[in-house]
Amino acid sequence: MQSKNRPYYGSLLVLVLLLIAIPWEKAQAQQKIRIAFSSTDSLNGIWTIAQEAGFYKKNGLDADVVYIGSSTVAAAAVVSQDVQLANIAGSVVANSGVRGGELVSVACFVNSLAYELVVLESIKSPEDLKGKSLGISRFGSVSDVAARELLKGIGLRPGEDVTILQVGGASERAAGFSRGVIAGFPSPPGNVHLIPGGLPHRVLVDMADFQKPYPLPFICAVATKSYVAKNRPVVKRAVMALIEAAHYFKTNKEGTKKMMAKQLRGANDAYLESSYVSSAKILERVPYTTREGMKIQLDEALKQTPGGKATVDSLIDDSIVREIEKDGFIDRVYGRKE
Repeated sequence: MQSKNRPYYGSLLVLVLLLIAIPWEKAQAQQKIRIAFSSTDSLNGIWTIAQEAGFYKKNGLDADVVYIGSSTVAAAAVVSQDVQLANIAGSVVANSGVRGGELVSVACFVNSLAYELVVLESIKSPEDLKGKSLGISRFGSVSDVAARELLKGIGLRPGEDVTILQVGGASERAAGFSRGVIAGFPSPPGNVHLIPGGLPHRVLVDMADFQKPYPLPFICAVATKSYVAKNRPVVKRAVMALIEAAHYFKTNKEGTKKMMAKQLRGANDAYLESSYVSSAKILERVPYTTREGMKIQLDEALKQTPGGKATVDSLIDDSIVREIEKDGFIDRVYGRKE
């Protein structure tokens, strides 16, 4: 009798253990995190693609993905821990670092500044832009860096020859342009097609035409050092989800365009096509943060805050991407490079 019942009791014990383990594993697997992205343009598409395509969930995250329309505002949210991980550009990380902040870039998916300068059709040369205004999101943001570099590239002095105004995100800049509030604005690839009403315009200069691309940690995953230290597995999972989203972006054009259209109301076919093509080219396969670009931003930040103690090494933590690469995760997602 005893030996007859042993298999039954053994099976029951296994079942009980499974019932106990499954909810615990599920709870462990789905870690909560709030993630912010700072623009609805295509270059920022990976943040929402990771949510829409289920990559956060696949990598064990219960992610609340929110829009914060500026890197500088997103940085404040990360510091206050209203957000744990955000798209914050290297310029903002460097400015925070020289003031004693603890922001750190753990991965960067676009490491060059890809902007064009959109101006009124009446402006046919750099000289015509003198005395007029360009619109950016906020001072210290990527659009601010882009505006200044674009102006320098055509021989104009930012703030002297041309006024720089805080206007808002890409859509707000396009709207301000259409109302004549500003004479031009730095535009991510393809955003020129979002100008309401088809107001006549021209691209005065494109950074893609510069002899050397401007190195900038641009679309970066940034957290505080203390959060990374205490929640490293969560940050690693988020970076893995974003790597999968970048792969999806680069290899699934139609699916990506559909998600972009959902994210950016009013996006037309011309915008979706041109911005997709431009963005897909520059998304990193292995998202290390450019040290050359961070050094440039750090040097600029130190001009504003002399005596700051930040170093490039204090602003970048490559260890998570290095670990993901060493584990073979990127090769599994993209296919091994021959």
